[in-house]
Amino acid sequence: MKEKIRPYLGDREFYKTVAVIAIPISLQSLITIGVNMMDTIMLGSMGEVALSASSLANQFINIFHICCMGIGMGASVLTSRFWGMQDKDSLRKTITIMYRLCFVFGLLFTAATIIAPDALMRIYTSDEEVIRAGVSYFRWSVPCYWLLGFSLTTTIVLRSVGQVKLPLLCSVIAFFINIFFNWVFIFGKLGAPRMEVAGAAVGTLISRTFEFLFICGYFLFFDKKVSYRVKMILMKCGDLLKDYLRISIPVLVSDGLLAFGNSAVAMVMGRIGKEFVSANAITMVVQQLSTVFIQGISNASSIITGHTLGAGDTERAQRQGVTFLGLGTVIGVLAGGLIMILSWPVINCYNVTGETKAIAEQLMLAVGVIVIFQSMNSILTKGVLRGGGDTKFLMLADILFLWIASIPLGYLAGLVWHLPAFWIYTFLKIDQFIKAVWCVFRLGSKKWIKKI
Repeated sequence: MKEKIRPYLGDREFYKTVAVIAIPISLQSLITIGVNMMDTIMLGSMGEVALSASSLANQFINIFHICCMGIGMGASVLTSRFWGMQDKDSLRKTITIMYRLCFVFGLLFTAATIIAPDALMRIYTSDEEVIRAGVSYFRWSVPCYWLLGFSLTTTIVLRSVGQVKLPLLCSVIAFFINIFFNWVFIFGKLGAPRMEVAGAAVGTLISRTFEFLFICGYFLFFDKKVSYRVKMILMKCGDLLKDYLRISIPVLVSDGLLAFGNSAVAMVMGRIGKEFVSANAITMVVQQLSTVFIQGISNASSIITGHTLGAGDTERAQRQGVTFLGLGTVIGVLAGGLIMILSWPVINCYNVTGETKAIAEQLMLAVGVIVIFQSMNSILTKGVLRGGGDTKFLMLADILFLWIASIPLGYLAGLVWHLPAFWIYTFLKIDQFIKAVWCVFRLGSKKWIKKI
């Protein structure tokens, strides 16, 4: 029995490889969450309106963020495989297509934010005070789309070829830049105007500018591992376009519709009331904090799976997939426990009403349970199965359960049945439970391993 199980437990070299990739990515995620936490705490000291405005404005910006993640992660399915094959010409063509897509998406979101910031806020809330504050946040966020898009997709490519330390260093420096300028412009320190919600957007803009110059400057002018240069943005990629569309576009569609689905969830929350929105903003910080290692393992599993399949070892990739699933389950249980421990200390950091604190307490309890299943399916959907090229199946899983289960049930629970906050949030996230079970069966079928 032990001999049958042992190959699925992983060896020392496997865990060393996972750690080398996952720890820097997790630390980078932790820093990003730290920035979000400081934003939330600084704005939370000004009450529910400022906190809700920033949170809801960022829901639209997060749609772009997730679309860029889709563009980058879709490309990384190919770049990690091509890196395992040492096919650098195809790798560079993949990056070119990725950059072109990123530019187009950035153009669309920038235009929407310039033309109709008021209408964008009204998607999420009808509270006029929150809308006005959100519009002021949007005005300073306009340049961030391209800055975020190019730096984020470049970071994902660097990770896919094993370069994880440089993005971590960039995030550390950007963290301090963001915190400092948030403090200056939110509260009007060092002679700067007191901008409150807009000040948070200014701090973010300055840190995004630094990230773009640091990451893209290195990759386009100094990197010797991939050796991609600015002039290659004009290279011909027609011979790779079909493979790119087949593998990467389902990831973009999946992540894009997932982003719109999450935005629809935010619309439901926005119509329940600003207390629920503020409570969710508090909850999100703790949820992100407790799941940073899940993100690191997910990214590592996708990269390692791609490299293993690029080397032609499908049986080893299957064994590694089972090992990653086990890791995801253990980490999910630990994350759930951490959320339970941190819930009250974190909630009490915020200057919000008793009603908001009571809602936040219920949401924390729900998140503590959901995160176990979220960890399992995240490591499969964003990691192993994606690294295997099973992107069409994952697109179906992401779209189907979010749109036919989470959004309708969440809407009914919050706006029709008026259930307690715990059950509203559980129904809004019910897709996490379903996807976890479905993807476990997919892993066992071995149908997730695709040829490129």
